[in-house]
Amino acid sequence: MSEVRSIGSESKRSLVSALLGIVGILLYSMVGWLYFGTGLVMPYPWTYGMWAIWVAGVLVLVRVVRRAPVWTVAVPVAALVIWVTVVQLGSWLFGWAA
Repeated sequence: MSEVRSIGSESKRSLVSALLGIVGILLYSMVGWLYFGTGLVMPYPWTYGMWAIWVAGVLVLVRVVRRAPVWTVAVPVAALVIWVTVVQLGSWLFGWAA
C-alpha cells in the first residue's frame, strides 16, 4: 500500500514540476518583450548586449527546466531584476530616456 501512495505522490510532484516549468517558460517569454524593446530606451550597442543576456538566459532556462523544473520560475525573476537594474543605471549614469 505504501508503494501506491509513493507513486501517487511522485506523479503529483512531477505534475507540479511540469506546471512550474511551463509557468517559468511563459514568464520568461513575457520578460523577453522588455529585452526586445530596450532599443526604445538605450543605444543599440547596449541593446545588443541586453539581447545577448536574454539569449544566455534562455540557455540557463533550458538547463534549469531539465534538471530542476521547480526553480524555473526564478529565471524570469532574475532576468527582470537584471533588466530593471541595467535600464535604471543607464538612465542615472548615461541619461537614457524613452
